[in-house]
Amino acid sequence: MTKPKLILLRHGQSAWNKANLFTGWVDIPMSEEGIQECMKAGKKIADVPIDVIFTSSLIRAQMTVPLALLHHKSGKIPVFLHPGQGRVEEWGGVYSEEAQKQLIPVYQSWELNERMYGRLQGLNKAETAQKYGAEQVHIWRRSYDVKPPEGESLKMTAERTLPYFKKNIVPYLEKGKTVLIAAHGNSLRSIAMYIENLSQEEVVALELPTGEPRLYTFDRGRYDRS
Repeated sequence: MTKPKLILLRHGQSAWNKANLFTGWVDIPMSEEGIQECMKAGKKIADVPIDVIFTSSLIRAQMTVPLALLHHKSGKIPVFLHPGQGRVEEWGGVYSEEAQKQLIPVYQSWELNERMYGRLQGLNKAETAQKYGAEQVHIWRRSYDVKPPEGESLKMTAERTLPYFKKNIVPYLEKGKTVLIAAHGNSLRSIAMYIENLSQEEVVALELPTGEPRLYTFDRGRYDRS
C-alpha cells in the first residue's frame, strides 16, 4: 500500500513580493512570475495522487491551487468548498457520481493565512530598514517570538495554524490520504517546525521559496522528507 504524502507549497510570487512590500494579510494576487512558478511547481508533483487540498483565505494562495494542478496527471479539477456558508454551500452541490470522481475538494481557512505584519503592511522593506534600522527590521522578520508593531510573531502564527493542522488536516493523513497545503511562508514554516521537530533557531532560518513544493511521506505519525 502506498503511504500518504503531505505536500507543502508556498504560493507563487505575489505582486507585492515583487515590489518588495510587506504583505501579510493584505489580499494581493500573484504576479505573472508567480503564476509561472506555480505551473512549474505543479509539474514537480504531477505524478503524486492528491486526495484533498487545504489553502488559506487569501487570493494568492487560492490562485496557486488550480495553477499547480493544471498539468496534473490525474486530470482532476479542484473544487472550492464552502462549508457553513449557507446558500453558497447548499447551491454548490454536485449530484453526479462521475463528476464527483473528477474533483479534488479544496478547503479554505484563515488559520492558514500568512503572518499578520501589522503596521508594516504595505511598507517597502528596504525603506523600512532605513527608517527603523536593518537590525530592528531583521528582528521583526526573523525572530520567533518578537512581533512587528500591532502584528503577529511567528510564535503567534503557529498558535493558530498548528491547532487547525492537527484537528483538520492530520486526520486525512491518518486515513491514508495525500494532502496538499497551498499557503504562505510563515504558516507553512509553523507546520514544518512541528513535523520536523525544529528548534526556534532552526525554524526562523528555514527558507521556503515561492512555488517550490516540499514533500513528506506520512507513516504512523512520522513525517519523512521525500
